[in-house]
Amino acid sequence: MADTGALTRLRDILLHSDNIVFFGGAGVSTESGIPDFRGSGGLYNTKYAYPPETILSHSFFISNTSEFYRFYWDKMLYPGAKPNKAHLALAKLEKQGKVRAVITQNIDDLHTRAGSVHVLELHGSVTRNTCMACKKQYPLDVILQAAGVPLCSCGGIIKPDVVLYGEGLDQRVMNDAARAIQAAGVLVVGGTSLNVYPAAGLINYFNGHTLILINQSETPYDSRADIVIRESIGQTLGTVL
Repeated sequence: MADTGALTRLRDILLHSDNIVFFGGAGVSTESGIPDFRGSGGLYNTKYAYPPETILSHSFFISNTSEFYRFYWDKMLYPGAKPNKAHLALAKLEKQGKVRAVITQNIDDLHTRAGSVHVLELHGSVTRNTCMACKKQYPLDVILQAAGVPLCSCGGIIKPDVVLYGEGLDQRVMNDAARAIQAAGVLVVGGTSLNVYPAAGLINYFNGHTLILINQSETPYDSRADIVIRESIGQTLGTVL
């Protein structure tokens, strides 16, 4: 159970701040039934002919597209998942003019579905899919309904707009995220171990007055935070708001 003093401080900060940026990871979506990568039931602990890091790489997608999609359909797509208390609380805070940006490492689109508008998706989104040949855009339904490798009307392979291993992050999105964090007065970091770079390095752009870390396990930045809460982000935000 989180310290009541820390929860009271968090509630006070959230209610009286109007320049908050949220930076979140896989732990934000686990309460929606989407497993993280490194947990006991995560992708890194599943048994496939190839390690997940290999399957989810650009080179594997190009060389073994059908096997990539078999894994992708099985382990990466959760169309039935719904926004949880964390997603809804952040959307509410944005609507109230308190949250200026939501920066996420997740690809599930749950922040947008919850109602957040200014969402920066560092690793892309499963909802956007692009033909590698003609660049035509396709929604997630086309990927879900494909009988084999999803193909464009031009015959090209459709690729999810998610960042695979071996691919660089979108520099525009990274720059926007860095600027948002740099301009924030309050930075709330939730549901991330802050061990995955370059995304985790964004925290170093923060020059504001209050850093809040909400994560069930320790992070390398705990000693720098003004408030550390070792609870799930959904439970925490659901309690204080």
